[in-house]
Amino acid sequence: MSSMIVSIKGLVKHPIILDPGVWIFDDRKINLSTYFSDERKGPADPSIKQLSRAWDEQRLKGAMPQSNQNKVTVDRKDLTEHSLGIALKPFLDNASPEPEAETVTFVRAEGKEDFSCPLSQAENGILGFSEQGKPLKENGPVHFYYGDGSNLKEPVTHITSIILK
Repeated sequence: MSSMIVSIKGLVKHPIILDPGVWIFDDRKINLSTYFSDERKGPADPSIKQLSRAWDEQRLKGAMPQSNQNKVTVDRKDLTEHSLGIALKPFLDNASPEPEAETVTFVRAEGKEDFSCPLSQAENGILGFSEQGKPLKENGPVHFYYGDGSNLKEPVTHITSIILK
C-alpha cells in the first residue's frame, strides 16, 4: 500500500482528505471488538439518565472551569492491542454532500472491485483504521463496516478513496 491517505470527493461541496494515522488520538474512536456487541447499548436505567442530565446542567452553569490546555490521552492498549474504527458520518457531513448525492462508492486498490452502497447506509458505517494495534498497511488504509456490524468478519478492505455519486 503506497498511500495511507483517503479522500472524500465527488458530489460534495468540500472535497476532503483523511489521514487515518492521526485517528488514534481522536476521542471519537471506537473499539471494534466491543462496538458491535450489546455492551455499547448505553444505560437503560432512568436514574442514570437523570444523573447525566444533572451533570450536564452543572457544566452549563459554569460549575466546572473551562480548560484551554491541549490534553491528549491515549490508552496504551489502544495502541498495541485493539482494533479501532471511527464513524464515517462526521467526515461525510464535513464534505457537505450535494442534494443529488445518493450513492457512496469505496474505490479499492490492488485489482479489487469497487464497492457501492446508498449514502444513508454509508452514513451509519464505521471506518476501521487499526487491527490489533497496527495500522492497516497491507489491506487498508481503511476498512468499511456496516453500522450494524453485519460484515464485521469480512469488511470492505483496500479502500483508497470515497466518492459520492
